[in-house]
Amino acid sequence: MTRIMHGMTALLATALITIFLGSSVTVELMGRHAAIATVKQLIVFPGLAILVPALALTGLSGLRLARHHRGALVERKLRRMRLVAANGLLVLTPCAFYLDDLASAGRFDAHFVVFQGLELCAGFANITLMALNMRDGWRMTHGHAVRAD
Repeated sequence: MTRIMHGMTALLATALITIFLGSSVTVELMGRHAAIATVKQLIVFPGLAILVPALALTGLSGLRLARHHRGALVERKLRRMRLVAANGLLVLTPCAFYLDDLASAGRFDAHFVVFQGLELCAGFANITLMALNMRDGWRMTHGHAVRAD
């Protein structure tokens, strides 16, 4: 059961982050301030209210599953998840709130552009790390040959 929950919450979290980034890029390209403000607001709520528990459950279930496995794949997955968590707590969450504040105030200035760029870079980094973890998790559960990276 833990393995199923882990896979589902990891997929949900990755999908949400992808939706957040895709929505942000789409509205930025459209250039309509009202749409940008709406997306930024929705990322904060209900977006983060769904994403944070999904990531927490993914991490907790991953730690529980890791008790039964040892090796390079498990260590890489744990190291990546620490980076994902730090990136989310220290960069992405503050950026989401700050960008929501700026957008709701109609401030689409240099600060907005800088923090939007930071959020996009950090978000793409997290998607990449989470995708690598999914790949390694698949290898662990389906017995694929694993080469040393």
